[in-house]
Amino acid sequence: MPLSPAEPREHLHTRQVECRGYRRRDGLWDIEGHVTDVKTNGFDNEYRGRIEPGMAIHDMWMRLTLDDTLTIRAVEVCTDDSPFAICPGAAPNYQKLVGLSIRPGFTRKTRALLGGAKGCTHLTELLGPVATTAFQTIFPVLAREREEMKAVAGDGPATTANPGKPEKPVLLNSCHAFASDGPLVKKRWPDFYTGDV
Repeated sequence: MPLSPAEPREHLHTRQVECRGYRRRDGLWDIEGHVTDVKTNGFDNEYRGRIEPGMAIHDMWMRLTLDDTLTIRAVEVCTDDSPFAICPGAAPNYQKLVGLSIRPGFTRKTRALLGGAKGCTHLTELLGPVATTAFQTIFPVLAREREEMKAVAGDGPATTANPGKPEKPVLLNSCHAFASDGPLVKKRWPDFYTGDV
């Protein structure tokens, strides 16, 4: 276990988030997310009656269909279980995501469109891991395919838009590991290294 030993405690709640990325035969991508919340104690619910230990209080799904630019082409959300009958009524609002691209500012835009009473807290939170899964699914495949095409064509790292200049890595400054002044950038992308020489 990577964390230090915990103090004696009682397990009360489990939230599980699972995301999966798929490449479709039509060239688009499906990224699916599933979130569940489960209590270890039973309780009465006005809408559903008795919710026993292990039964989901929230059980929600999301599918984003994206193109190669990480632009959302279609959205589907579904609420299988919720604490109130009205909860699934937020689903149509998620169509506002169509046309957005997963790039810097995505979280801010989604919160503006779907935050508060405009959406479901749990589905809107699920957008974060779904977006990360989209990037993790799509970017490596497209990067590998670009490299394979360059190898077949005999091209080097230069782009057609900027002949002779390497393409700026998408991951540059995206996290601590890919800081422009860090050792990974110095090794992988020396043209973009900004640290001490």
